[in-house]
Amino acid sequence: QIQLVESGGGLVEAGGSLRLSCAASGGTFGNHPVGWFRQAPGKEYEFVATSVWGGGTTFYDQYSDSVKGRFTISRDSAKNTVYLQMNSLKPEDTAVYTCASGHYPRIVYSIADYDSRGQGTQVTVSS
Repeated sequence: QIQLVESGGGLVEAGGSLRLSCAASGGTFGNHPVGWFRQAPGKEYEFVATSVWGGGTTFYDQYSDSVKGRFTISRDSAKNTVYLQMNSLKPEDTAVYTCASGHYPRIVYSIADYDSRGQGTQVTVSS
């Protein structure tokens, strides 16, 4: 089973940027769906973004309304890594960010519907 390791989290001031990485081992992302989720203290996992293969070289990306226009999900097949570029960060973006990998090319918004997930990386945005 694929193993996922996130990195790139940290402390940043509001308005700043971070790029999270999700590196895979024991398998490749290939055309499998990948997603980013976040969990704030005392809250459930929240969908952030997903990238789903649409056939050929096409991938469809979707974002939650709360991050749309600020966050961008991307893949680097050569590095077997998925990224989440986060710009214009807000204090309400503070959470542990977790990446997940699925099997079938479908858009899902629940982390429970993915096959593998990493341990997460902490993002803290100060006001």
